[in-house]
Amino acid sequence: MTGLVRRSWYATVTYRDVDTANDLQQLMHKSGGGALGERMGITIIEASPERVVATMPVEGNTQPYGLLHGGASCVLAETLGSIGAVLHGGTVDRPYAVGVDINATHHKAIRTGTVTGVATPAYRGRTAATYDIVISDEGGNRVCTARLTCLLRGEK
Repeated sequence: MTGLVRRSWYATVTYRDVDTANDLQQLMHKSGGGALGERMGITIIEASPERVVATMPVEGNTQPYGLLHGGASCVLAETLGSIGAVLHGGTVDRPYAVGVDINATHHKAIRTGTVTGVATPAYRGRTAATYDIVISDEGGNRVCTARLTCLLRGEK
């Protein structure tokens, strides 16, 4: 992807030739835009406007009862949906994605292992993008279903 732009708290960074999920992950961390995801152990596996995949460990992301925290699932979902929206936004000259709505349904409690999130577009327009995110455990069981809508903005 050429011309991908990501805004962090500290600066606006323009990325050229981001071709792999690993490149995207490294650039997010360098910009300061991936600090929360990094702290939570989110690893991007695949990234395109059509599909974004990442994993996150349960360990370190639990609530007081030792279960995967619902907020952690939401962070994973928003990370995936936002990446998809930014990548799509770059194709319509609106490279900034700002989350405006997220909802999540938590289906199953888990205590250990790694979860995998997969985001796919429900809607991709010129000014907004909505992604459906399914988070599953290592056995392929659905843990959470989320939906994120992002407003797409131009550079200024």
